[in-house]
Amino acid sequence: MNSLKSSRPAPRRASTFSLFAHYWLPPILWMGFIFWMSTGTFSSEHTSPMVGKILSFLVPGISSEAAELIHLIIRKAAHVTEYFILGLLIFRAFRGSSTSSWSCRWPFFAIIVVVLCALSDEFHQFFVPVREASVLDVGMDTAGGILAQLVSVWRHCYWKK
Repeated sequence: MNSLKSSRPAPRRASTFSLFAHYWLPPILWMGFIFWMSTGTFSSEHTSPMVGKILSFLVPGISSEAAELIHLIIRKAAHVTEYFILGLLIFRAFRGSSTSSWSCRWPFFAIIVVVLCALSDEFHQFFVPVREASVLDVGMDTAGGILAQLVSVWRHCYWKK
């Protein structure tokens, strides 16, 4: 019996870099995407004509006021969506390869990272000439991150695998 045990190769432990790449690289890349979306390229002035053309195609005769409102809703929904995804990725990174069934630290620290990222994103936009920093946007970003934590907690605690 002992000879069978010793003939099996020992399980390979993942290297520190591969663990980092697996758990932390996705949220870091996503933060880079968020930062890129905060440049002048994606300012309201640049996205409005594109959204306006799409809306005019989908809803001929739409008023400019309605198109502007839909554009605003799309932009604010993008904030929530971007930070919802970031919140999920950060939760996953903090959870990592833990064998623990649950830790309150995972969603708590994920929310802190989301808030810090939202604040730094708005700080960045303060220096972009065609963008403006907004506390409302930080709130929407944070709401997306908190929503992601609620989903993560629900999934982790209540969803049967």
